Amino acid sequence: MPDDLLTIGELAHRTGRRASSIRYYEEIGLLPEPVRMGGQRRYDSGAVRTLTVIDTAQRAGLALDEIRSLLDAVPGGDAAAVEQLRRIAERKLPQLIAMIERAALVRQWLESAARCECPSLDDCVLFGDAALPAVR
Repeated sequence: MPDDLLTIGELAHRTGRRASSIRYYEEIGLLPEPVRMGGQRRYDSGAVRTLTVIDTAQRAGLALDEIRSLLDAVPGGDAAAVEQLRRIAERKLPQLIAMIERAALVRQWLESAARCECPSLDDCVLFGDAALPAVR
């Protein structure tokens, strides 16, 4: 076995991923199917980088289909992958900004609720129409 090929256990250990996650990523096409030696999966060093990209992208809030489109752009070259990353980021940024604004409103409402001294919910201004605007 070439020294640069990793077993699924070695890949899992190096990347902090479970073997079942690695197999799932293969199944859905995020990781290319590895070579088999003696029936065992063997991964090249590129799989470590791909799993790092997947992990970082997931922590940044990208969905698996967005990650797939990013990884699919890689064969087109680094410029194609970076352009795809920009498109995804430009699409997701407004969503994130809206979520942050909404979270700030909810935080203010909860802070007010924590200090509420109303005798009942019927009398509480926190449950008025303007207290916490609906998401449109």
